[in-house]
Amino acid sequence: MDNAAIEEMFEDLGPVSIRRMFGGKGIYHQGLIVAIDLRDEILLKADETSAPAFKAAGAVQWSYEGKRGKPVLMPYCSIPDVALDDTDELRHWVTMAFEAALRVNRDT
Repeated sequence: MDNAAIEEMFEDLGPVSIRRMFGGKGIYHQGLIVAIDLRDEILLKADETSAPAFKAAGAVQWSYEGKRGKPVLMPYCSIPDVALDDTDELRHWVTMAFEAALRVNRDT
């Protein structure tokens, strides 16, 4: 996804910065990573508090194949389908991603 489209997607959250990382892009708000763009898919930050809501909405947690073929789960989820065509829904999920980033940063 191009940077202008990413900025538009997150405009209700506020200004974001976009940085290249591991074959994709990191999307940051207030210095915290809130999402990644990996292979033209936006994946939102999730944590143990928000992950159940993402799952209930049909989002898929990002994983990759690790050693010995075991999946490694990452703290990012796809955007729920309901939010793809509804700006109010998108705002809700993007805000949840920022809140997860705040909690993770607070706990480290």
